Amino acid sequence: MKFDRLLSILLLLQQRERVPATELARRLEVSVRTVYRDVEALSAAGVPVYAERGRYGGVRLLPGFRTDMTGLTRDEARALFVLVRQSAHSALGLDRALSSALRKMMAALPAPHRSAAELTSRRLLIDPDGWLGEQCDRTGLDELHDAVLTDRRLRIAYRHSGRATVDVHSVDPYGLVSKAGTWYLVADLAGRPRLFRTDRLSGVAVTTEPVRRRDGVALVEVWEELRREVEYRGGGVVVRARVRRHRLDMLRRITRPHFLGATGEGPLDAEEPMPGEKPVAGEEPPTDGESAVRGGPAGEPVRTANGGNGKGDDGRDGTAADDTWLTVELEYPVPAAVCQLLQFGTDVEVLGPPEAVQEISRAAAALAALYSRTG
Repeated sequence: MKFDRLLSILLLLQQRERVPATELARRLEVSVRTVYRDVEALSAAGVPVYAERGRYGGVRLLPGFRTDMTGLTRDEARALFVLVRQSAHSALGLDRALSSALRKMMAALPAPHRSAAELTSRRLLIDPDGWLGEQCDRTGLDELHDAVLTDRRLRIAYRHSGRATVDVHSVDPYGLVSKAGTWYLVADLAGRPRLFRTDRLSGVAVTTEPVRRRDGVALVEVWEELRREVEYRGGGVVVRARVRRHRLDMLRRITRPHFLGATGEGPLDAEEPMPGEKPVAGEEPPTDGESAVRGGPAGEPVRTANGGNGKGDDGRDGTAADDTWLTVELEYPVPAAVCQLLQFGTDVEVLGPPEAVQEISRAAAALAALYSRTG
């Protein structure tokens, strides 16, 4: 709608001293001629806006002009107040600033939208940290935050994974990214994008050289490129294994990046049934008054995932264990990575390919030898 477009132009002009008409046209997905017509409409409405022709021309507002009009819709106002756990802001020393900014934004909202925004902030919470995840050392992160804002090259002392020594690099930073509670410096090293975990940085110095980023490349684009490289390496090995049914959910959660699927009885690609849903095929729903841990044939107890204490694999009350074996497939970048499955003990057996079986057999034998010496 034209009103939204006029408001967008006004807000963009308040952020920058001059905006080329071609840029406004690209952002608003209209022609340059339409932009100039919109500028004339703003001017006729009393907004002190004007256009300058020529190489250094563009659309400008008279210096000092501001408006408090936000133009936010109800949904836009709600989106701003979806509460995000402040761990990332705290690490940068911005938690108080965030709280203050949200209070000011709430006060500036149109009155009809405030109740919806307040309700959203009380009912929705986003926690970006993983369950029981490793907490990244955030010492010095605020200094690093200031360093990446200087638009200067950085000299960093960094310990790469698996090494005991520290290497020194000159890098061209794009910025910082927080992923599942871990902070990364995203930078070019010799013209190639790289990720550096901030908890492995032992020193950062801002040089006098201007940053040498690749033209037209932004932080979000570099991050997406690096994230895809980490999550999909290609050319991996598909591992077949069998798992006891009562351990399937835990296996799926722990190996989620590698888990391809399961085959066997029942709808195995679904999580445990929610209240009111039909149970998995082959399982009988408990009758009224029957405990979650049921007896086996002839009254014998059924062994649960944690040894029969009536709790599921996450420690909460759950259903009785089912020793049915199910076949699963997982994809690992190299056969040696299959050793991740050792944590499941005898509840998971690797079936193939032969190189994966050899790797986990070798690791199991080494563990047995280690503990036979210490036992």
